[in-house]
Amino acid sequence: MSVNIGLAQLSDHFLLATVVLYALGMLAFAGDFAYGRSTRQRPATPGKAADAMAVAEGVPVTDSARVAVPAGVTAAAGGASPASPAAAPPASPPAPPPSPSARPPSPSAGGACTGTVGAVVASRWRAGGAPAGSWVRAALAFTVLGLATHILGVLTRGMSEHRVPWGNMYEFVTAITCAAVIAFLLMCLRFRIYSVGLFFLAPIVLALGLCATVLFTAAGPLVPALHSYWIWIHVTAMTLAIGGFIVAAVLNVLYLLADRYARRSATVTSGTVTPGTAASGAAVSGTAAESGFGAILRRLPGVDALDRLSYRTVIFAFPIWTFGIIAGAIWADEAWGRYWGWDPKETWAFISWVVYAGYLHARATAGWRGRKAAYIQLIGFVTLVFNLVGVNLWITGLHSYAGIN
Repeated sequence: MSVNIGLAQLSDHFLLATVVLYALGMLAFAGDFAYGRSTRQRPATPGKAADAMAVAEGVPVTDSARVAVPAGVTAAAGGASPASPAAAPPASPPAPPPSPSARPPSPSAGGACTGTVGAVVASRWRAGGAPAGSWVRAALAFTVLGLATHILGVLTRGMSEHRVPWGNMYEFVTAITCAAVIAFLLMCLRFRIYSVGLFFLAPIVLALGLCATVLFTAAGPLVPALHSYWIWIHVTAMTLAIGGFIVAAVLNVLYLLADRYARRSATVTSGTVTPGTAASGAAVSGTAAESGFGAILRRLPGVDALDRLSYRTVIFAFPIWTFGIIAGAIWADEAWGRYWGWDPKETWAFISWVVYAGYLHARATAGWRGRKAAYIQLIGFVTLVFNLVGVNLWITGLHSYAGIN
């Protein structure tokens, strides 16, 4: 069938509108960092501060003396002594000492205290982030409108070509960025990670800008080898998986930056970094947290929350990626008479699978947490990007469907 030029041009206009709307959303998220109202915790009373430190250290505290710290906000411990009369709980029988085998509570469950400052940090993982302000609501509105034009652009592209709308690199990148935005909005709905929006939309806008300029390919028919119903199964699975991996990579990079800053701030504050301080998103000095890069990181979810969200996003995307590789092997057997031929695209897809499998294995069985596991995930995403860009553009193989001269 001939290409419907009108629908193809309409798809191009939708893509341009999408770039503009996502860019406006990104600016609104930036405006929230600059002018939005940050949630702050009122100073804790001396007694509650002492009890909160006891909870973080695994010492039993009566329910009436526990501290409720808002999610993602640091509670200053103050300078009062734990033995202050104001901190004394109501008369009750003394609690038995904790057994030697008892495990301390997880940092994400109630916060942790630094070695010398004695602050308590609650993770956004359980309670969600701060409510959306006017800047965030505007950013989400632009992002949702951009997603609507994004979906319309993908649909009209396919309708103009009378086929599935991911037959070349231009269409594939357009589809995976759409899947990534959907995943991000769902996570915002569930976990309120609004502060991540600026850092997420920046690479999305960049990728779509490259689509509209460098990677643009005019609408046309499919390559003969792609005429199969397996393109719906194989490529759709890969699209969804890569969209999830993109979100996980953004969270992972933010985790590495926040963890590094927390370690440095703890070193400046106390001179040493106590075990678990940086891993639990430890509080930093008030002056450093209020200006510069510290003020930006202070608005992000806690270090532990970023790590957990990134990990669970990979858990979601990895089985889909595995299914996509299996579906591709079945399709290869139908198209080329073999399940696996070590084509460059197949090889790098397998390399990405091995790295992400190693990341999940390290987290689940080896007990790796924090930066070590985060670097493995980062390596996996680099192999994924090279498979998407480098193999398509610079390496010739059976999967060379980039459509770019």
